[in-house]
Amino acid sequence: MYNPTRDQARRFLIDAWAKRCQKLPATPLETLAADLIEMHPEYHELLGAADALQREWTPEQGETNPFLHLSLHLSVEEQLSIDQPPGIRAGFEQLLTKFGDRHAALHAVLDCLGEVMWHAQRDRTQPDGMAYLECLRRKQ
Repeated sequence: MYNPTRDQARRFLIDAWAKRCQKLPATPLETLAADLIEMHPEYHELLGAADALQREWTPEQGETNPFLHLSLHLSVEEQLSIDQPPGIRAGFEQLLTKFGDRHAALHAVLDCLGEVMWHAQRDRTQPDGMAYLECLRRKQ
């Protein structure tokens, strides 16, 4: 299992975006990351900033950590591609029908993933796939 450091994960996203901006060849995962970054113009300048690797975002600042947000997007894309947990793809399709916009549907899934991960960290347990799917059902 690949478990990058915070700086490695950030560097991956920064490099994927730099390749997109410079029209350089990219791996399929870098292409996916750049596609997700493209959906978030509010992060474009940040990803080229000199302090991007060191900067901190805290809830007290009222800002969303862009690297966490994009990493959650990548996680959801992988989950959808393999339908794991089983049923996530069907739940996403229903959200897509409800919202009529892929990005809005993805953000609904991200909210659920964030909630499940928060509970798992708080309770020091594995993420609960059933709770994840139930959250998706509530959003439909």
